[in-house]
Amino acid sequence: MTTEMPVAARWAWWGTAFLRGRVDPDAYVEGVLADDTAHVFGGPEGPHSLLEATAEVRRAGATGFGAAFPAPGDPVGLAGPVSFSTAATDAGEAVVALGVRTEPGTGWVPVAVGQAVEWTPYPARRRMPPDLGEADRTLRRTLLDAANDLARLDVASWRPEVADALHDLRAGAPLTAPPGVPPRAVDVARRALHLMAVVDLALDSEGGAVSAGEIAARRAALQPLGTTARHALTAACSPDGWPED
Repeated sequence: MTTEMPVAARWAWWGTAFLRGRVDPDAYVEGVLADDTAHVFGGPEGPHSLLEATAEVRRAGATGFGAAFPAPGDPVGLAGPVSFSTAATDAGEAVVALGVRTEPGTGWVPVAVGQAVEWTPYPARRRMPPDLGEADRTLRRTLLDAANDLARLDVASWRPEVADALHDLRAGAPLTAPPGVPPRAVDVARRALHLMAVVDLALDSEGGAVSAGEIAARRAALQPLGTTARHALTAACSPDGWPED
């Protein structure tokens, strides 16, 4: 099982590091692009680059970028307006500029086009900062509840790899973070991404389920974990909710 940092998460981490003077422009662009060939940003004056988009919000007072990973009925990390929240939910991720002096500010929604990413800008209202510590505690608590529920449902017999992963808090591929990202944020992001992948794997097949009730019970145990993992990833990629340096 492999996990990758979503593009919104990469922009939040590396873009914040760049705005705070912790990485140079080349490292910033390389960190956001990863394996993508290009990122193109829309705007009223035509397409422009990552550095040009960053310069625009920096002039407006931006001090960082925050990511959001919403789902239908759960617009975590967003405060609207509806056009932005809807597009972000459809994409499953978005980025907002933090600290801008204007209201509304600016948010972006990514769409993959082959090996490139196209970003569409939207007006974005100022959001409530996620709390990294609370997200971490909730993730641990929800994981324990899900593991206990799935043990009663005998997850080991139908998805042994899921059972193993749910009991291993150390699981998850190492993540490369720029200077300034708190170690706790890196750890929470790693665990959240791993658990999101675990939930997707478990829900991808009903395994040895023998009844609709059993299937529903498994989903009821797994879906809260997926929701909590998305919230945790949002907090881990939201410098407005990190503890002060």
